[in-house]
Amino acid sequence: MKDKVVIITGASSGIGKACAKYFAQQGCKIAIAARNKEQLQAIADELKQHYGNCIAIPTDVSLESDCKHLIDATIEAYGNIDVLINNAGISMRALFHDLSLEVMHQVMNINFWGTVYCTKYALPYLLKSHGSVVGVSSIAGKKGLPGRCAYSASKFAMEGFLETLRTENRKNNLHVLVACPGYTSSNIRKTALNKDGKSQQETPLDESKLMKAEEVAFHIYNAVLKRKRDLILTTNGKLTVMLNKLFPSWMDKIVYNFVAREPDSPFT
Repeated sequence: MKDKVVIITGASSGIGKACAKYFAQQGCKIAIAARNKEQLQAIADELKQHYGNCIAIPTDVSLESDCKHLIDATIEAYGNIDVLINNAGISMRALFHDLSLEVMHQVMNINFWGTVYCTKYALPYLLKSHGSVVGVSSIAGKKGLPGRCAYSASKFAMEGFLETLRTENRKNNLHVLVACPGYTSSNIRKTALNKDGKSQQETPLDESKLMKAEEVAFHIYNAVLKRKRDLILTTNGKLTVMLNKLFPSWMDKIVYNFVAREPDSPFT
């Protein structure tokens, strides 16, 4: 992977930031993207100081023009693209009955359309390099989670899009990876939107017991290196996917009860 050009969206925190650091450590040339310009630049400066090439490109992935600029700026800086990691994402927590449709739009625009936009403009270069498209999905993209309707819908949509992309390009040597980390310690639950579209500013889970973002980055790197098609992490994540195929009605009850036990659950 040395000198491979890697674009990572949502790189200002969590899994994206951890991926940027890990891929940089392996000698990759990094382009990081996120909305927070100051935070993004600080990360780029740190990576450049310790590992070499890294550029920061402020990007709102919900905007097609920003995604095109991200790809154009990366090509201008490095000349090619080998890996695109579509990691930018936002979550939500509310019952559909109570949810503003604006929240549905916002989550879909970032999680799904952000992946579509970035992939669309990066694809010609990835086909040329026989590179990799990575979608950081979720177990919520395998099993619809109550109280996370927009989030699950966006991840199901992402996975359908990437599966189609893989099949269309099966003779073009394009690698497509769908990575499902499971519950990971990150900022995503604190920034998750409530029914009115405001950040809930707290997490319903004990973050100390969740998989670390650095571990997820390690697994994503190796999955890209080995050109795997699917990556499902955590024991609970693997069990959820397997049992949902075998006993879907029973799993409906399990995930309902899990969410119902959360602090300030939308079911209470």
